[in-house]
Amino acid sequence: MVADKKLFYLSSILITIGIVFSYSLSSFAVLYFEYDELHFFIRQLAFGSSGILIMFFISRLNPDSVNSHRFMVALLVISFACIVILPFLPTSLATASGGAKRWIRLGPVSISPVEFFKIGLIYFLAWSYTRRIDEGKKAIKHEILILLPYVTLALIVIGYIYITQNDLGQSVISFFLILALAFFAGASKRLFAFGLAVATMIGILVIFSNQRRIQRIANWWGNIQDAFLPLFPEWLANALKVSSSDEPYQISHSLNSIAHGGFFGEGLGLGIFKLGFLSEVHTDFVLSGITEEIGLFGLMIICLLYLALILRIFKIAGRCEKKVHFIFCSGVALLLLFSFFMNAFGIISLTPLKGVAVPLLSYGGSSMWAICIGIGYVLMISKKVKL
Repeated sequence: MVADKKLFYLSSILITIGIVFSYSLSSFAVLYFEYDELHFFIRQLAFGSSGILIMFFISRLNPDSVNSHRFMVALLVISFACIVILPFLPTSLATASGGAKRWIRLGPVSISPVEFFKIGLIYFLAWSYTRRIDEGKKAIKHEILILLPYVTLALIVIGYIYITQNDLGQSVISFFLILALAFFAGASKRLFAFGLAVATMIGILVIFSNQRRIQRIANWWGNIQDAFLPLFPEWLANALKVSSSDEPYQISHSLNSIAHGGFFGEGLGLGIFKLGFLSEVHTDFVLSGITEEIGLFGLMIICLLYLALILRIFKIAGRCEKKVHFIFCSGVALLLLFSFFMNAFGIISLTPLKGVAVPLLSYGGSSMWAICIGIGYVLMISKKVKL
């Protein structure tokens, strides 16, 4: 039995593109922090190469063996335990960002436990939903009772992540996976709609509980309102209109970077907005930096590669004989899809920016390794599938 080569090659190509741009887009960070010229390139090369090896070795395991199950359970338990202890670690062992500790420092490498937790969560949901949810028709009350323990646990776990790490983006992704995978497991559209409504209400409460977040939403809406207010009745448009707002400088530079690239780009390594105008361009704004250098045409090719990768995983999911494998593969595809669109929509101000990395393309080891574990497991499952 051989794992799906197309999925492996597509993943490896995207990882390689990320490695190339980790060198091209990190020039200002290298100068500012006085790093060696190849600092980010060498680290991303190590992350990417090891990620490819992770995919390869996991793909060789037997998806029906006890060891593969134990590995994913251990991933979930250890990552969550790290999330729990992270706020209590001394600063010598934890790296802070946005006023919260998000990484555990292990020598020269910093690990973000929440990235691995998402993969473990997908596996747990696939394993548990298979046993709790079937496709038989049920009353909405019965479905809610089935899903209630998951929602309760999710509110506790994801709430802890949000409170201790101040990371709404990862919390939104995790909650989305719980709802979406319940639907994939056989829950009705009514339950999915009900869960989405509840999640929306919780999200609104979270936003309005923080004045800084309210201001960010107001600034975001103020910059896109002219495109949407004409579609509403006059009374509603007047109620929703924001009189004044300041466009976040990051979004402004991101849009200018994309516009400056044009259709074919300025050329690899020739972007100017990465030179101190657009911070974190090799991480959160990697798509903006890429577009400036290789243009909308180059970005379109990357998007097509990404789409092919996601569709390939969905195809593997659709051919799975075991429900647990179908749900897991679907979860990995949804994680890739949702993360990509959260970042892409954020950098062009269609949605508020949440600092979610682009899997396989953004600089960083934790996201790379976690996604490679997920794809490696899909590759392992693909050996049992007729494509």
